[in-house]
Amino acid sequence: MISLKKFWNDANSLKPGGIQYQNISDKVDGYIELFLKWNKSINLSAARDIAAVAEHVADCFYLVAHVPPEAESVLDVGAGGGLPGVLLAIARPNTKVLSLEPVNKKQAFLRTCARELKLANYDALPIRLDDHEAADYDVAVSRATWEISDWLAMGEQRVRVGGVVLGMEATPSVVLDAATIRSSYDFLDKTRAIIVRTKQS
Repeated sequence: MISLKKFWNDANSLKPGGIQYQNISDKVDGYIELFLKWNKSINLSAARDIAAVAEHVADCFYLVAHVPPEAESVLDVGAGGGLPGVLLAIARPNTKVLSLEPVNKKQAFLRTCARELKLANYDALPIRLDDHEAADYDVAVSRATWEISDWLAMGEQRVRVGGVVLGMEATPSVVLDAATIRSSYDFLDKTRAIIVRTKQS
């Protein structure tokens, strides 16, 4: 069985997103196993071994801390291999997570994750953001799909007033306005950040 416990301990990182790993370990391990299996044939990511996938998984959990506990719905755009959408669904079983992934093979992988990991709160559609009309989500997230400033503007159109748009930033690349904060964290030998924008009106 694959385990992230040793990885997180060796990295000397905080428990990402405040997640209690023992409560979700089986599903996280199952996700990594599925990812490695499918990645051999459909190129989900350049991460080809357990250590590389585990790094992406652990990093994504930092985003979970910024999903309000009362959030009922999350839109994950450009979902790819399920980072972070599938992980959000695992960590927040009471929150409905919808991923948009226009590449059919990748969307099939995401639907397989929902089925095999028994994620009743997760679904994935094979469409682009422009083809999705809903604009009343509590949270919208995207990871490395667009420039962060572009994503914040697009994501803000998809959440309700008071909703949150989340992005992941490897290096500071944009000047933030008053409605947006940069939450930095140290991960392995790098400093990264979650960008958080709250829709004002």
